[in-house]
Amino acid sequence: MTPALVLLTMAAYFAVLFGISYLTGRKVDNQGFFTGNRKSSWYVVAFAMIASAISGVTFVSVPGMVATQSFSYLQMVLGFAVGQFLIAFVLIPLFYKMNLTSIYEYLENRFGIASYRTGAWFFFISKMLGAAVRLYLVCVVLQLLVFAPLNLPFVLNVVFTVFLVWLYTYQGGVKSLIWTDSLKTFCLVFSVGLCIYYISKDLGYSFSEMTAMVRDSDMSKAFFFDDIKDGKYFFKQFLAGIFLVIATTGLDQDFMQKNLSCKNPRDAQKNMVTSGILQIFIILLFLVLGVLLYTFAAQNNLTIPTKADDLFPFIATGGYFPLVVGVLFIIGLISAAYAAAGSALTALTTSFTVDILESTKKDSEQTVAGTRKKVHIGMAVIMGLVIIIINLLNNTSVINAVYILASYTYGPILGMFVFGIFTKKQVYDRFIPLVALLSPVLCFIIDTNSKAWFNGYEFSHDRLILNAFLTFIGLLLLTRKNPSKA
Repeated sequence: MTPALVLLTMAAYFAVLFGISYLTGRKVDNQGFFTGNRKSSWYVVAFAMIASAISGVTFVSVPGMVATQSFSYLQMVLGFAVGQFLIAFVLIPLFYKMNLTSIYEYLENRFGIASYRTGAWFFFISKMLGAAVRLYLVCVVLQLLVFAPLNLPFVLNVVFTVFLVWLYTYQGGVKSLIWTDSLKTFCLVFSVGLCIYYISKDLGYSFSEMTAMVRDSDMSKAFFFDDIKDGKYFFKQFLAGIFLVIATTGLDQDFMQKNLSCKNPRDAQKNMVTSGILQIFIILLFLVLGVLLYTFAAQNNLTIPTKADDLFPFIATGGYFPLVVGVLFIIGLISAAYAAAGSALTALTTSFTVDILESTKKDSEQTVAGTRKKVHIGMAVIMGLVIIIINLLNNTSVINAVYILASYTYGPILGMFVFGIFTKKQVYDRFIPLVALLSPVLCFIIDTNSKAWFNGYEFSHDRLILNAFLTFIGLLLLTRKNPSKA
């Protein structure tokens, strides 16, 4: 694809996106920005959340990983669905009952101000790193297709990309995001489905022949029960999926901000269950696409890129298929990536304004609006800087990088919420930040030495469970008998 065609595709896409953002965000106040005034229809939110969950990382990395990981990722996705059921029937009723704007206000009510700020800061670090990694992937593809051919630097690419995210989330916040993310979900699913169709057609497969080929492929093995030490072992992946989605969705202001925009807790539960089930089928589409891409490369004697993340962009935009496949790839990628980045930027703005600056507790509506707009710009600038740093340091598969980061940064948040919800013990609140810092350090030490210490056992995404467990134990050690002391 030529740079001009890529830019034309993006221009048409964002013209529609900005139109939706403008129409839905014209008269949005602070509560509309933060919570959508709690008037969102559950089925619209459920559809919109798919685009946020299926990020640009998933769009590019999941098809590329089937050569080495087969369909093992599906084991984690099944855990995601179970985790979303738990969020629906444990966390959502709690958050609605407390009428929260930010979910980390729960920690203040349960433990104290130190816990509240700890949760907010860990979310800030987690979401900023995760969003930057996801948006970095878009920048890499745009650099390959547009900026490098035009001899433009990566830094300009980052400025352009982050500016687009900031622009369409600036006015409407959550209210606009729900509708723009619905558009992105449609484009994402439509583009993947058509890519599968065109590749299957080129390979000469009918639908039944394509499904039979994928089913019989060595790359489609989904369940691994043989070796507990293997990172693909079923229960390791499944349990990690449950706890990972609880931490990164149920205890993440980004996703819960959309859930809390529903009219009532029952609608929010419908949204969560529906999106959890739909996600299984959509991830399956990406895995099927991966098998087709590798099959196509083998039959045409193509040199497969060294990095698995480059496989889909390499084939989709390499001129091997009708031009529409390349266009669909660009639309699908930006739909997935900008959905995740846009919702992350809105959530970071909300959390920093509400939790860290505590602006809504002390300032007028007009002052809060001014603070929110300044924070929104600041979050965009920080995100751009983090993307540039990631570009200098990146040396691993992007999807693995996201989950490794989440294991260390979401672990303390998960541990604090589990302790707060499932025990009635009081703790010394002022020492909780110390526990939250020590737990990831201890987790890293154990993870690094696990093979030597545990007879060859190697942690995978289950390090999140270990991290949360260490936080839970730390809070038990801080238990106080006298409720008057904190």
